[in-house]
Amino acid sequence: MAVAARLFVALGWLAAMAIPAAAQDRPDGAFPWQMDLQNPATLVMDYIHWFSWYTLVIVTVIVLFVIALLAWCAWKYNEQTNPVPSRVTHNTLIEVLWTVLPVAILVAIAIPSFKLLYGQYDPSKLYPDFDPDTAQFMTLKVSGVQWAWDVSYSNDEQSAALGVTEPISLYLLPIPDDQLAEGQIRSLSVDNPIVVPVNTFVRLQVTAEGDAIHAVALPAFGIKEDAAPGRLNETYFNAEREGVFYGQCSELCGKDHAYMPLEVHVVSQDQFRTWAAAAATDPAAAYQGLAEARDAVKQEEKLAAR
Repeated sequence: MAVAARLFVALGWLAAMAIPAAAQDRPDGAFPWQMDLQNPATLVMDYIHWFSWYTLVIVTVIVLFVIALLAWCAWKYNEQTNPVPSRVTHNTLIEVLWTVLPVAILVAIAIPSFKLLYGQYDPSKLYPDFDPDTAQFMTLKVSGVQWAWDVSYSNDEQSAALGVTEPISLYLLPIPDDQLAEGQIRSLSVDNPIVVPVNTFVRLQVTAEGDAIHAVALPAFGIKEDAAPGRLNETYFNAEREGVFYGQCSELCGKDHAYMPLEVHVVSQDQFRTWAAAAATDPAAAYQGLAEARDAVKQEEKLAAR
């Protein structure tokens, strides 16, 4: 059983390595004719991506084996090649195999599955250097309302050390189609996007107001957390690269369910501190300053590339 489990683990790693290098150059988010998961932006999503290929290899091997077995039985035991039907009713070896092998397959799936399940809520399961006694978390509370997202940044001691010295409140609404600017996406871009620093643990607290159940879904982060009235659910993420990432409400919540997008901007530590200092009193100026800072970085990169 242990040998079989190691075999399936090896197959999973081979499948992950077999992903074409061109896939790494795909655009972030959804795109036409997409058949794979979104590009990972966190270690959790990276593990989900690997696990999807790992299970796909196992399922593919099982399907091919069953097809080959059916074809062999149809060829070996058809009426022409086997005119006298076999009367065998028992085979101890086969019965042991069809009991032991499925158990080994389930164990091979269960071990990484439980690691992923726990790792989505406990960073120590995926981050080998994570120390819960010294790790700093920025706290972000997301409340689903009918029909929008109400986001607040806590200015507790740990959040303050990361740049949030004053409480910040944002209300996320989709940008109307006739007001979309260049680079913005219909039904996904919002007027007040969430901004977080790169390589920072963010404690995500999720709830809902009113009488509808919502769900925070951020595919690139590997997050799908229910937002239920009267209940506070909690998870975390740690974005490993800068960029703009989108999500949506993924729980049917009413007539405007399709118009509850989430937009997250992952920026450098310095850019986040500058944004957070201004966002508490003047969010519009904070976003403007953030856009100018990011444009300046792009210009520097272009000059350096020449």
